[in-house]
Amino acid sequence: MSSEFNIDDLKRRMNGAIDNLKTEFSGLRTGRASVNLLDPIVVDAYGSTLPLNQVGTVATPESRMISVQVWDKTLVGATEKAIRNAGLGLNPIVDGQNLRIPIPELNEERRQELSKVAGKYAEQAKIAVRNVRRDGMDSIKKLEKDGEISQDEQKSFGERIQKLTDSKVAEIDELTAAKEKEIMQV
Repeated sequence: MSSEFNIDDLKRRMNGAIDNLKTEFSGLRTGRASVNLLDPIVVDAYGSTLPLNQVGTVATPESRMISVQVWDKTLVGATEKAIRNAGLGLNPIVDGQNLRIPIPELNEERRQELSKVAGKYAEQAKIAVRNVRRDGMDSIKKLEKDGEISQDEQKSFGERIQKLTDSKVAEIDELTAAKEKEIMQV
């Protein structure tokens, strides 16, 4: 097992955690309606959980309104409940098979709440990056124990993995600071 393959795989996995964070940040609204806002919501349907976009069509007919056209009328109640319980502060209005979701004006308290949510997403991304680091460290320890690499190589690889981890955590911190600044902007 070569060091480049090992490091490239760890980079790919850490970048996956950062890409996931960017996706979650795109769902945090800053006062405007966005179909991405509802991406993390899952609906209890047909005995399992489905992403909201698999039970209905999500659209933004106005800048401060999201509309969800539920395809199966038996899922309207479950969809409404999922949106209410998502922790996004949204209250859908049921209109037949259509849910209209007005986007409330962001007040200072709501902005702080969204900042905390952004921080929670960032912490989850950091945990994912640290888990990848732990996997990498475990694999080089195993290689050293099996005699495939020397102790010096293990130490060198460990330092490279730590540098990669530190750079990815710093990138997460930068993304979080930018998103919090965007949220707090009036």
